[in-house]
Amino acid sequence: MGKVEKVQTEECVEFTPVTIKQDLCKGCGLCVEVCPRHLIAIDKTRINKKGYHPARYDDPENACLCCANCALVCPDVAIEIVCEIKDKE
Repeated sequence: MGKVEKVQTEECVEFTPVTIKQDLCKGCGLCVEVCPRHLIAIDKTRINKKGYHPARYDDPENACLCCANCALVCPDVAIEIVCEIKDKE
């Protein structure tokens, strides 16, 4: 399983919850299939050190749910999730 971490913050500033380690990814597509918001795709324009097209995370509207499905299914432990927890005022 990939790394899943929750971080306490006061407000969001350029927050990216999903990090895909490009050189570990074999482009199997499991993360693509389980993302409920369809924020992950296989990057056909790039080839990593292992010779695979890695997955790419693209979320310009901050729509990620931090469900961690992608990290949980990744057989190569190539995905890290860091979720923001906002303070309740």
